[in-house]
Amino acid sequence: MTEKIQRCCEVCGNLSFDDGGDGFFYCTRCGSQAVDIMDTGVDDDDLFNVDGGMYSTSQRRQYCQVSQPVPISQVQLSQHLETLKTFDDYDERNGDDGVGPAVPSDFGSSQISLTYTDYYSEIRLRYVMGLQAMIQMQCKTLVEKFNVSPLIVGLSGPIWLRLLAHENVLSDEWADDVIHESESQTQGEIELSQPTGSQKTEPHNLLGKRAVTIWHKSLRNLIPLPCSLAISFLVCHVAREAILPTDILKWTLEGKLPYFAAFLEIEKQLGPPTRSCPISTSRMFRPIRTVTLQKLESLAASIARKIGLELPSVNFHAIAARYLKHLSLPVEKILPQACQVYEWSMPPELYLSDNDSRLPSRVCVMSILIVTMRILYDLNGGKWELISSCSDNLVSAVENGAGECGFSCNARGAVTEEDSASRDSDPHDSTSVLSKKSNYDASKLLKILEEKYNELSDTYDFSKDLQSYLLYCKNVVFAGLEPAYDDHEEERIIEDFWDFYQSHKADKASEDGKTDSHTGNHFHHSGSRHGSNSTTKENENFRDDGYKCKMSRDDGDSNAALRQLKADMNENRFVYIPPRKNVKKKDGYIRYARKKDGAYLYAVHADYYILLRSCAKVAQVDVRTMHVGVLAFEKRLEMLEKRIDFCLCKRLPDDFCEFCRD
Repeated sequence: MTEKIQRCCEVCGNLSFDDGGDGFFYCTRCGSQAVDIMDTGVDDDDLFNVDGGMYSTSQRRQYCQVSQPVPISQVQLSQHLETLKTFDDYDERNGDDGVGPAVPSDFGSSQISLTYTDYYSEIRLRYVMGLQAMIQMQCKTLVEKFNVSPLIVGLSGPIWLRLLAHENVLSDEWADDVIHESESQTQGEIELSQPTGSQKTEPHNLLGKRAVTIWHKSLRNLIPLPCSLAISFLVCHVAREAILPTDILKWTLEGKLPYFAAFLEIEKQLGPPTRSCPISTSRMFRPIRTVTLQKLESLAASIARKIGLELPSVNFHAIAARYLKHLSLPVEKILPQACQVYEWSMPPELYLSDNDSRLPSRVCVMSILIVTMRILYDLNGGKWELISSCSDNLVSAVENGAGECGFSCNARGAVTEEDSASRDSDPHDSTSVLSKKSNYDASKLLKILEEKYNELSDTYDFSKDLQSYLLYCKNVVFAGLEPAYDDHEEERIIEDFWDFYQSHKADKASEDGKTDSHTGNHFHHSGSRHGSNSTTKENENFRDDGYKCKMSRDDGDSNAALRQLKADMNENRFVYIPPRKNVKKKDGYIRYARKKDGAYLYAVHADYYILLRSCAKVAQVDVRTMHVGVLAFEKRLEMLEKRIDFCLCKRLPDDFCEFCRD
């Protein structure tokens, strides 16, 4: 057991001296040696005898006073002053507990022994500051690169601080509570692990597990790295920006939004890890996997609920306008009507929810657009069959006011001909003109959706060419990975391979250009020979009396377009419904239902399915999920209509005053 002596130090004025184990006493503050006192119970041979030397407590110690103090030399004084510079924060961290350095400072510089508080304080501070830096970088990128309002920079700070206060990670009891929880969660037989190497000096729990790892896991569970993306999306939502979770995730995967490679910039700001935080920056701030779209939205709503933030609904006008532009549909015609439906219904699905099982808010926005377009263009079956079986000449004839092609279904589901004159007795009737105009608009809408469907695939920027992909791998996927030493030979080989790829790519492009020009000339000559025959065949399908379309086939499956559509519907568990033959109510809105036959089957018309799958592709959800969202919104509209009818038909009691009865 070490001895302590209360004596004034001539160098720093400290009153505490500690036994160094070699017969001398050293100041617990500056490490200087006491020149007027020594331990006579220690022999030189005992310095190297572990059993009876400096670690032995069985020897009797005697102290003798030196009559004349020996003045300290200038060299020793300079060494003491240098040592004092390394102990600037010594009192703040250790107080006056009298614990000095492990070895005397006269024999070289010594590292300060780290305490339990040093470890968890540094780990917690570094994780919190790093995550805060990541949020700041993301908000800065959203403002500078994606033209988001600078208001999000001011909103992110209070939300982040409120989240820290709610999770209680900055409290004094946090570290002890985490250690106690890790010890109490163990069940069954306990296997004690023995620390090895540099881990011996680190704190451990009763089971022998590293406290550093336990604290780090606790921080990642309380405030995971995806919280940075959730807060970035949340501030955009509060600022009424038309930013969706699909945008955040796409920009993150492309490396445009700092997330996967943000640890490099974090290390530049915070510096390398210290001894009290033996966790690398890449391990602490590099995500292993990305977050899903549904999890991102629910995580943002969960943060808002924790901090008590009341969220508004999504910016329906901006998001709906963006979706319509993406589909190349007339915004000025559809959006005002959709906004009226939104303001009248106000579905709760437009608010963010922390429930992972609920439909995303963007599904509700797209459901309102689908219902609005079905009402405006009367998409209740039969429109797609018209444009798929007739040529563009018939559509232009409909635009000029001519007759229309009618279709019906036989028992086998075949599309057959129906005389339009039997349905439209008076061609000058206003209802007939509106119906023809509606059919043309619907046909034009479905054509746009069919053409845009194959173009709506969301591709990433790094998938354009090999050079973009390699640059993406270097800056995002393998960020921070460099060879251990400079290998100029390897760099030269890489450059040679890259030059070879570029030259081969240029040769291939020139060959493709020659092939395309040759194919174009051949097509031009063959078309001139067979052009008259193809025109004659097309004209055979039309008559001047009413522009009726001939369909000689009894089975509609012989139509290639119809077969392709049915195959696509079967892949998504949809069932094709042929067009209606005798429509009693032309303005009726058809509500579809789903039938459970082992699995859910969805029977719909072709018009609705063409609209549904294009909208689902833009919203980046499954077609069945989009259909369920439309069914839920239609059910809400039906409930509102019934309540309104009930209230309007409700008779007021007779005891009301005259003003209320009027």
